[in-house]
Amino acid sequence: MLHFTGVPLQTLLQIGALAGAVVVVFYILKLRRRPVAVPFSRIWERILRDKEATSLFSQLKRLLSLLLQLALLALLLLALGDPRPQANLVEGRNIVVLIDASASMQAIDVAPSRIELAKEEVRKMVRGLSGSDRMLLAQMDAAITPLSTLTGEISELEAAVAAVRPTDATADFARALRFASDTLSGLPSPEVIVVSDGALGEPTDAGGQVRLGDIKLSYLPIGKGSRNAAITEFSVRRYPLDKSRYEVMLEVTNTSDEPLDLELSLLGDGQLTDLTRIRLKPKEKLPRFYPNLSGASKTLEAKLALADGSSDDLPADNRAYALLPERRRARVQVVSAGNMFLEAALLLDEYLDVTFVDPQRYPAASSFDVTIFDGVAPSVAPGSGSLLYLNPTGTSVPFEVGKEVLDDDPNYRLGFDELDAKHPLLRYTALSDVNVARARVLKGNKEDRVVGRSYKGPLLLEGRRSGVKFVALGFDVRESDFPLRIAWPLFLLNAINNFVEEDTSYISSFRTGSVWHIPASSSAEVASLEQPDGTTRAVPIQEGRAVFLGQHAGFYTLRVGAAGAQEESMFAANLSAPEESAIAPAAELKVDGRGAGAVSEFKIGVRRELWVYLLAAVLLVTAIEWFTYHRRVTV
Repeated sequence: MLHFTGVPLQTLLQIGALAGAVVVVFYILKLRRRPVAVPFSRIWERILRDKEATSLFSQLKRLLSLLLQLALLALLLLALGDPRPQANLVEGRNIVVLIDASASMQAIDVAPSRIELAKEEVRKMVRGLSGSDRMLLAQMDAAITPLSTLTGEISELEAAVAAVRPTDATADFARALRFASDTLSGLPSPEVIVVSDGALGEPTDAGGQVRLGDIKLSYLPIGKGSRNAAITEFSVRRYPLDKSRYEVMLEVTNTSDEPLDLELSLLGDGQLTDLTRIRLKPKEKLPRFYPNLSGASKTLEAKLALADGSSDDLPADNRAYALLPERRRARVQVVSAGNMFLEAALLLDEYLDVTFVDPQRYPAASSFDVTIFDGVAPSVAPGSGSLLYLNPTGTSVPFEVGKEVLDDDPNYRLGFDELDAKHPLLRYTALSDVNVARARVLKGNKEDRVVGRSYKGPLLLEGRRSGVKFVALGFDVRESDFPLRIAWPLFLLNAINNFVEEDTSYISSFRTGSVWHIPASSSAEVASLEQPDGTTRAVPIQEGRAVFLGQHAGFYTLRVGAAGAQEESMFAANLSAPEESAIAPAAELKVDGRGAGAVSEFKIGVRRELWVYLLAAVLLVTAIEWFTYHRRVTV
């Protein structure tokens, strides 16, 4: 029994009755004969004799022509109705194909690459769909992106295959399976086909283990090679006291089962600064530390290649990027009645732009990154930046200044008895032997951090109020031997450096596959983000951060504001995922303890849509009529 899935049968009958009537009317009309002047009357006798002999045959010829036209009309109407057998309607499958577009699918162990081979295999599936099957294609990376509707249209599905693009991120397998399960919920003959190299990990998320229930799971493995080495860590920072120099830390990993001879290159601002040859054993990780480097002012890049100059099977993880912190002059305001130790220490850093202000003239007519209050604590004016209190007094401070304590115990010297040695304020310093004549104990909120403490109470405090950082030292340095030590200028410059510098590990080295929160102007709502491939897209700004799911490694440029008055900043992103660099393909895929089956039942060229054959019949009948017309059979 046939069912019409296109134009309804009732509509087809109405169209057919009207169109058939028109065709019949045209054939009933008599042909208007063309008058022909003849010179002799006996010719008419011959014409009349021929007409009498052939009148019945002519009528039959015209009837045959009418039947051919009616047959063409009937076939066209049937094709519009898209008739299908009832069995086809019941047996049709609903399929979601998850195409892995994670970083490992960029491997070139198969020609031209794993992702291109995967796309070609999916094209074969699309062309092998039966007339009652429906398919949805989705790209699986850090997100899940549906590329088509659940459809049987070959053109739409092939366009979706062409839209697949690889990323430099890991695949969120659990999210993809949950998407597929929700899409197929309640549909007959549901099936999920995973096209991947198998480097997907366990399909588990915050909701627990993914369960597919009665949904059929199939797996099409892609890839065959495993030779690969990768840069799995890469970071850089400037030296606090010499911002023209920097240090680099990176890690190289051999994920294959064979030893590899490699060349590791460092490039600063696009120029080669270091070249090292290394040999890695199978599965070996090698950390490398490069101290005291120079020659780059903005960008750093690391490159990895086989020693013979060729590439391994996955070029995507052979490069890493970092952005050096900007070397800009910090604007420092010093509110002091005079302190030669403080003034001398600030002269050591050429990247400080220092303005000295008498306490009576505070604030200066400008905005600053840091303000140092030496022995005074006025109400903080707008534009003062972060705050450093030296020997704070009074009540206009964001913490509590306690009673005065003296160095009056002959058995214990007043100084730092407990230190948070890993705090950035104490980098390269030794304060445990500093002697203090008198001090005041500092007491902050529970969110504040005590960096240095004497046996009589805290002397060095760090915290934040309304987004503004502060550091407080509870004594006058002139009443201690602190200024006589190298630790004094280091502490002072560390404090300013801690205020001014952004978190370089956060800004310059995002990890692909996660949602980034990039510092931006809080007054704007939208920013323009230029990606490594040169394309630009708009990203929203929330609470002073541009929010973006980044899936490609390289350098990015963020622009905020109108043209001509834009704020521009750069940052870098890296693929730092050893699980993606381990590219050996998995022969099996399991979900919730159940193994995925092989992909089958796709036969290219076999379609069960009857309308295709009906249109072919229309063409055949048209050809027959053309032939009979020119042979004067139907005229």
